[in-house]
Amino acid sequence: MFNFQNLYLFFIASLLLNLTPGNDMLYVASRSVSQGIKAGMVSAAGIFVGCFVHILAAVLGLSIIISRSAYLFQLIKFAGAAYLIYLGVKALLSKPVVDTADEKPSKANYWKLFKQGIVTNALNPKVAVFFLSFLPQFISPLSPFFKVQLFTLGVWFAAQGTLVLIIVACILGKSKDFFRNNPKVWRIQEKITGFILIGLGVKIALATKK
Repeated sequence: MFNFQNLYLFFIASLLLNLTPGNDMLYVASRSVSQGIKAGMVSAAGIFVGCFVHILAAVLGLSIIISRSAYLFQLIKFAGAAYLIYLGVKALLSKPVVDTADEKPSKANYWKLFKQGIVTNALNPKVAVFFLSFLPQFISPLSPFFKVQLFTLGVWFAAQGTLVLIIVACILGKSKDFFRNNPKVWRIQEKITGFILIGLGVKIALATKK
């Protein structure tokens, strides 16, 4: 089914791509620092689920439509960008999550973070185009198992990326205690988180189909 050399190259390329800072990593990093390790891990899990939208789209051929239709690409792109900008503005306008009286952060809504992770990834059309253009390079289009192979590589890439995001969450989430003990710094960080999310939204909005 698979060519060993192709799999070897895929493992290396996918690892390097997942280690490269991108929208998902920045999103998980901001959540980990602001709300702790578990919040970052839950966000990473949401992103993993969101990846299946693009994997299934690639398998079913929907990614081809998105890559060829400027209207659909722009529609999905701006929907995802608007959602991230909304989250950023909400973070800027929200009250501090730290109670200065006892310096304890409010409890994170993990289900909400999970859903946000799904939507953030699912509404990023660059991911759909990426799966369409990257994964088929390691599969023979003449193989009768083409769709199965495409799905398998997509799941591997998503799982590997999620593992990287979890590591990022664990490393950066440890700095949460520092912000907990420094309420003023925490409030500043919350604003920075808002600007990061807005920046991600703007980045997607200005992205092109190249």
